[in-house]
Amino acid sequence: MSEFSNFLIHWHHNHKREFLWRNCPTPYRVWLSEIILQQTKVAQGTAYFQRIFDRFPEIKSLADADEEEILKLWQGLGYYSRARNLHFAAKSIVTNYQGRFPDTYDEIRKLKGVGDYTAAAIASIAFHQPYPAIDGNAYRVMSRVFGIDSPIDTSEGKKTFARLGHNLIDQQQPGPYNEAVMDLGAMVCTPRKPKCNECPVATICYALSANMIEEFPVKRKKKTFRNRYFHYLFVEKEQWIYLQKRTNNDIWKNLYQLPLIETKEAVSPEDLLKSKGIEEILNHNKYSIQKITDERIYLLSHQKLFIRFYHIQLLKELNSTPYIKVDKKDIAIFAIPKPIETFLNNFLKLDIKDNS
Repeated sequence: MSEFSNFLIHWHHNHKREFLWRNCPTPYRVWLSEIILQQTKVAQGTAYFQRIFDRFPEIKSLADADEEEILKLWQGLGYYSRARNLHFAAKSIVTNYQGRFPDTYDEIRKLKGVGDYTAAAIASIAFHQPYPAIDGNAYRVMSRVFGIDSPIDTSEGKKTFARLGHNLIDQQQPGPYNEAVMDLGAMVCTPRKPKCNECPVATICYALSANMIEEFPVKRKKKTFRNRYFHYLFVEKEQWIYLQKRTNNDIWKNLYQLPLIETKEAVSPEDLLKSKGIEEILNHNKYSIQKITDERIYLLSHQKLFIRFYHIQLLKELNSTPYIKVDKKDIAIFAIPKPIETFLNNFLKLDIKDNS
């Protein structure tokens, strides 16, 4: 065992974080936790893990579930493709592995939604196989300790860290080693203001000795965002509102939303209300505008959404597909994107957070 691994393992015995899935690290629990924690902080993900695991305590119950129920339980976590992939993979495990979770890295890696990191985490923690789980925490810890300036967002950089990870991982305790790296990056070797005085590998850390903590890890690419302009129509007639299901291969696939007009560039409310789009959605019915919200910006991984809501009262009911008429008190049944949930809760005081 290397000096680095030795220091980490001993530190982890006394400082490891306690999580629901760590108390009993079955393959299913580890897999579910890792999928939830992709793009999600632990503080938020823990409650979702408990909720989903309570509802689907085994792979078969998840596989047999209705997708809309899974999406509803997932509501608020974002990146909904994770939930759909989780469901697809559960069905695959039932069909191809008789409901038993595959027990080799290569087979785990074949599951939909499972990448190199997730497969390594499951293989090492649940099956005690020596595969390094290299995520943002691992990149940060290893680049600082060993002074690696290969950009982590390039294929060559990823290969460099993968080789180092395989050399460092403890062959006898691969699960605790990977968890130690995760915990060190989350608790001590943080992106900003790391607690170097509490670090178990401070004595061998290149970045600390060279006073270059902020220089690692190195990234080459600058993130770019695609701008999109969403104009949502909250169309109301007495207790009824209208929703539509997003079915295209796009963000929030299979979630429900308010009728939407998407424009290629920024459009003022005045111009939007004169457009053909709003007349087509409202089927040329007479209406009155109750409220137009200020534009808000929502950042996704590579998209910047400029969103505005229009509260519209109809004089007659809207009878036009693809919209469905929904009683306002039943909105909680539907899985909807976070921006719409926030609007309905804050602006119209409709409590749709119930995931029971």
